Amino acid sequence: MRLVIQRVQAADVNVENTTVGKIGQGITLLVGIEEADQEEDALWLVKKVAQLRIFDDADGVMNKSVEDIDGEVLAISQFTLHAKTKKGNRPSYIRAASQEKAELLFNFFVQKLSDRLNKKVPTGQFGEHMVINQTNDGPVTILMDTKNKE
Repeated sequence: MRLVIQRVQAADVNVENTTVGKIGQGITLLVGIEEADQEEDALWLVKKVAQLRIFDDADGVMNKSVEDIDGEVLAISQFTLHAKTKKGNRPSYIRAASQEKAELLFNFFVQKLSDRLNKKVPTGQFGEHMVINQTNDGPVTILMDTKNKE
């Protein structure tokens, strides 16, 4: 699984001009799932996301997590995170999970993250064209990949 994590002041996601998910201060997650991903990958990411210290403390040092600040999380599925661009100019998505597998694992990830944070994690709509609006804070953008745990 791959994540793009962005610290935001606020964010929302819209489908056909209707807001389907909205948060205040917290993080927006773009979630890419490949065929080889399993529930263990999702559980590892839940812990990392919840504890990632990317919010400022009283001294202006990034020393607090989304849990610490009681922040919100918006999760959006994005298969294009697994694009392969080595050959040609048209990305290949051959490693991206099938829609059925990806949706099941995405929903598992969101549920476990909601449980961990003890609050609903709003999402986009799986497989739909979405428009994301967000006010980045920092900006702070972090990439995570369960196949390359750095």
